[in-house]
Amino acid sequence: MNNVPAFQHPQVIPVIGVAVMVAVFLVVYLAVRHRPPKDPLFYVFVEFSFTCVISLVIALEQEGYTSGFMEFYQKTGEPYIVTAYAIMMSYWDGVVHFLLYLFMVQRMAKEMSYRSIGLFWAGSLLANMAVYVPGIIIGKYGAYIRPTYWLNLPFLFGALWGAISIFYRPRELPIMPADRVAAEQKRSLLSRPLDLLLVLFLVGAMGFTVFRGFVVLECPLDSCFTYIYQYEPYLKDPVGFPRFMMLLDLFYGLPLLALFAYGLWIPGCTWMLDWSVFFAGAIAQSQWCHIGASLHHRTPFTYRLPEGKWWPVMAVNVLYLAGPQLLALRCALSPAFFMKAIPAEQANHQKKTN
Repeated sequence: MNNVPAFQHPQVIPVIGVAVMVAVFLVVYLAVRHRPPKDPLFYVFVEFSFTCVISLVIALEQEGYTSGFMEFYQKTGEPYIVTAYAIMMSYWDGVVHFLLYLFMVQRMAKEMSYRSIGLFWAGSLLANMAVYVPGIIIGKYGAYIRPTYWLNLPFLFGALWGAISIFYRPRELPIMPADRVAAEQKRSLLSRPLDLLLVLFLVGAMGFTVFRGFVVLECPLDSCFTYIYQYEPYLKDPVGFPRFMMLLDLFYGLPLLALFAYGLWIPGCTWMLDWSVFFAGAIAQSQWCHIGASLHHRTPFTYRLPEGKWWPVMAVNVLYLAGPQLLALRCALSPAFFMKAIPAEQANHQKKTN
């Protein structure tokens, strides 16, 4: 396509893209027709894993490690793939998402559950598309939207379908003695130092989320003005991605942070086991792109992280990334506090059975 001008027309590229994806689906369908998978998400994972390789090629070409593969796509397909955010997004898609797809397909083949890793993937991909698709429109590349832009919508809808499908699947809770669950849930927050630290982190993250939301909304306070010009000038990058990400954190991440603090305070919030993993995936992907893009050479120098403020800004952003991962691990490794209380009759019966 780099050497055939007729294939480089903006209306032709999306047609070829759809044709390639249909061809991939047919190859996969024919390969497994004698033993079709029971889970329809198998086809989604295989299709998306194919595009992961394309994403990795895009990132490597933009960094100068390869050449001659995606030049036509950049010029007449999606010119915004040259941005630092898009490059970091492509790296994440080409490495992390690709490994997740392989792992989930492997679990499918063994007829094993992949619910937790699937929730992490769904949160990651949904956060990816929720920033990328609208961010293109509101940023400086909104005037350069071509038909190829609409090829991103299947990934957005695929992430939504995957998230809904996985959330509705039965949750596999470990079997625990009723007295252990009761004893864990009787402990106050002060007697659970790890949970207390996580609650303090969540409160701090809530304040940081609100503050950065006000910053991108151009709040006239001196603190907001100082922060965006002296600490994180990337937030005012005209590409639009960082601004939209902060707004998503404000309107969707903030309520979740508050709910997680509630779930660590009040016992029996079983939903914590799922939503903490989903949120961890979303924050991991978005913070990777945000941190990487604020340091990337493709970001104009005036919007990059200032050298004099490197350590405090980086420390806060890395902590904002790591906190949800620790919360998800805490919920997964010790879920007794989040399990529903067992009635006394059922607990006595369980003791007799044991």
